Parts: sequence; C-alpha cells; structure tokens
Amino acid sequence: MVALTAGVRPWRAGDGGRVSDAVIVVGAGLAGLACAVRLHEDGVPVRVLEASDGVGGRMRTDVVDGFRLDRGFQVFNTAYPEARRVLDLPALDLRPFSSGLLVFHEGRRERVMLPWRHPGHALSGVFADIGSVRDKAALAAMTARDIAFPGSRILDGTERSTAAEFRHWGISDEMVDRLLRPFLAGVLLERDLETSSRFFHLIWRSFARGTIGVPALGMGQAPAQLASRLPDDTVALATPVRAVTGEGVETVDGQRIPARAVVVATDPVRAAALVPGVEAPVMRSVTTFYHAAPASPLGEPVQIIDAEGVITDTLVLTDAAPEYSPDGRALISTSVLGLNVPEARVRGRLNEIYGDTSAWRLVASYPVADALPAMTPPLRVRRPVRAGRGRYVCGDHRDTASIQGALVSGRRAAQAVLADLSG
Repeated sequence: MVALTAGVRPWRAGDGGRVSDAVIVVGAGLAGLACAVRLHEDGVPVRVLEASDGVGGRMRTDVVDGFRLDRGFQVFNTAYPEARRVLDLPALDLRPFSSGLLVFHEGRRERVMLPWRHPGHALSGVFADIGSVRDKAALAAMTARDIAFPGSRILDGTERSTAAEFRHWGISDEMVDRLLRPFLAGVLLERDLETSSRFFHLIWRSFARGTIGVPALGMGQAPAQLASRLPDDTVALATPVRAVTGEGVETVDGQRIPARAVVVATDPVRAAALVPGVEAPVMRSVTTFYHAAPASPLGEPVQIIDAEGVITDTLVLTDAAPEYSPDGRALISTSVLGLNVPEARVRGRLNEIYGDTSAWRLVASYPVADALPAMTPPLRVRRPVRAGRGRYVCGDHRDTASIQGALVSGRRAAQAVLADLSG
C-alpha cells in the first residue's frame, strides 16, 4: 500500500531554524493544513507534526495494486464556499457524478434525478415509486427554499431533529424510508435521522447547488494541494505527539519542541486527550469496501442507495474517474454503517443490485471508526478554537462535519493565533 503525500518532504526537529519561533500544528489533516497555510501566508513560521506517514488524515488516497482508494467513500462538493476560497478547484480535475440517485428497493432500481441538471430525466422523480404526489411536491418546495435561502438564514431557522423536520414539511414515512433515510444514511452516517435539521438543510442545500464528484487522482489531492503551498521543511511525518506542554509539545520519542503557540488539529478523541477541556463528540463509524470487476456493471457514474438498509450506497467510481483504475478494470465503492461488517454480507447485496459478482475481487476494506462527528441538536456551528493560553484546536468537530467545516475551522484557528500573537 502506497500513500500519496504530494511530494511532502519531512522536517525533523534539529533540521535548522529557530523552532521556538514557530507555531506548531499537531496533525496534517485538512483542518491542520488549512491552518498552517494561513499562518505561513501571513508570515508566521509554522511546523506541522503528523503521526502517520502522509498528509490528509481521514482524507487520504492510497494506491493498492494500482487502484486509487480513498480512505472511506467521500465526495467533493463544489458548493462549499471555503473550498472555493482556499483550493484551486480546476487543478483538482473533478470527475463529476450524476446529479441524482438510483434507489434500490424490492429488487428494482428507481431513478431520481435533479431535473435542472438532467433534463432528459426531468420526470424521473415524478414517476418513481418513492412516495405520493403530495410528498414529491413537499420535497420540491423544501429543496427550492434551501436553494434560495442563504446559509445564515437556514442556521437561524427553528431547530429540531431531521426526522421531525420531515414531518413538519408534511413528508410521509413512505418517502422518508424509500428515499431520504437511505440517502442520508450515507451522508450523515446514521439512520435514525436524529441529526440537527439545521445541519441537514445546509447539506441538502449544498447537494442541490453544487457539483458532486471526486478529483481525478483521488480525494487526497485536496490536502496534498494545501501541503504543496508550505515550504518543504514544514511537515514532519511519523512524528506523533505525546503531550502538549506549557512550552510546546513532547513527541512520543521524547523530543521536547518549544513553540510560540500550539494548534491541535487531530481527530476529536485525540484532541480531547491532548487539550484539557476539549470534549470529544459522539463519532459515527462506517466501513467502505472496494471491489475490482473486469468491466463496469452499471455504465454510468450514478450513486445507488439501498432503501432496505443492507448497505448504505454503492458507486462504480471508474464510471466517473477512470483514473482510479490502472488498467481499465472497474472499481466499485460500497459503504456500510458500522465496523466489523462481513464482506460476504456486502457481496450478497451487491449480487442483488448489480447481478453476478463472482468475477469481482476485493481490493481492500476501510473500517473508519471516527468518520464523522454527530451533528445532533442543539447544533453549535462555531465551537471555540481557543483552548487556553497559547493553545488552540481545530477540526470539523469545531464547525460542521464536512470538508467545509474542516477548512473553516482551520482558518478560524489561524485567525485566533494571529490575533493573539499580535495583541
């Protein structure tokens, strides 16, 4: 297995320079890199200490037998404003998915496409067996409102659970169970729809407004792009931090590295262990399976969701991004909620969805225990990034459980550091 690290050249303590003048960022995930880039571009020396062998955190791409495997199924959404601000989107070479879904239920697929993106399937949702005419009208009205409203107004709206929100809009249990619950299971990583309605509307709005897909060379290209904007001696790989001290940090191998300030940009469980007072939220788990097939079993880049909940979703990635395969074979991504999921159970469902899979080969599976923070009411979109004198924390658990949230939290932490250093 080869990790893509975008040419990052590791830095080690003692390589030169006055380390004590630097701000140390613990963790080279998306939030930590966004923070480091902002500090560097504002003229503040910064060092990033990363425990693993590459940048990206949960947003990495491995190469296994020539296939590009993201660490858990993820998608890039061009509607995220912070991503448009800090990333070079054309350079990511996004490979878009179809703007819609195939809903698998009782042995058949129902097509539901966004009509303004796919006029040839403009009536697909009207005729799909996913709910009544009233349900579809209510869903259309809700979607139109979310597209039109600014995010700030959505956040000011009445908050309830997502399940209660659907009842408020008059959407029946039939449509929830046939379409909304299975789709959101793959997005929110929970089936009970206990997620805050405010967060749901933000996500729903972004899916309706943006283009969804993956970079041609994998999701890891986004953090790699940020890392490429840092000086070559900035990132220290394979450098786990044991403790945040009064003067800086202490690494697992006993190095004491002084710093002007420390930003902890790890996963929330590790952040809570390193920084007193930081609470780790409930985390959602998911397992993603990658299978290789001789040819695409579908022939179009559209996500299939499972209305019966055996899996959450499946997609032929190479129908969107042929670069994910080394030799023209198809790469299929399939996700299931939870951990310790038997591959045989997943394979059985894929047989029902796609047909005979006996020629498929399992390339790898990725159980991700801490894939997403739960976004339950009351939703706190801006959790504090200051954690004591000279101590800061960032990550999607400080904002929203998304690429947008990770990037914004990195910026907010950098802004706090800059304000305090200049004060």
